[in-house]
Amino acid sequence: MMEKRNLLQCSKAAVAAACGAFTAVFGWLGWLVLAWGACMALDWASGSAAAACKGQWSSAAARAGIWHKAGMVVVVLVSALTDGVLGMAVANLPGLGLQPNGVVLPVVLVWYIFTELGSIAENAAAMGAPVPAWLVKLLAEGKEGADK
Repeated sequence: MMEKRNLLQCSKAAVAAACGAFTAVFGWLGWLVLAWGACMALDWASGSAAAACKGQWSSAAARAGIWHKAGMVVVVLVSALTDGVLGMAVANLPGLGLQPNGVVLPVVLVWYIFTELGSIAENAAAMGAPVPAWLVKLLAEGKEGADK
């Protein structure tokens, strides 16, 4: 019993250390990217499951979903580059009058996360799960808030 407890404590310490190191290196933005990646994977898996349970799964549709996700990765990279270029321009071009503070990438990530969460809820409903209307509304409002 003592060995299991020590293993559990060591495992918890390792997870805490890994999370702390991840946060130290990437900060809150890293967690946002990780959440987005998890949402993309869950959306693809739940969409595949929803199609399969209706007998509508096809490899062509699955590939289209992967290409859709790849396009999202490109947009996120463009957002990160936009933040970087704006930051350099403001730092090196006097009188530009801009005050960017690396806001493009986080807003795009939040928008995508809410989009993915809404899609996951739709997939769950397609599989027959009841989805609370207030959750659907909350996700739509979160996406609209990021749009603004």
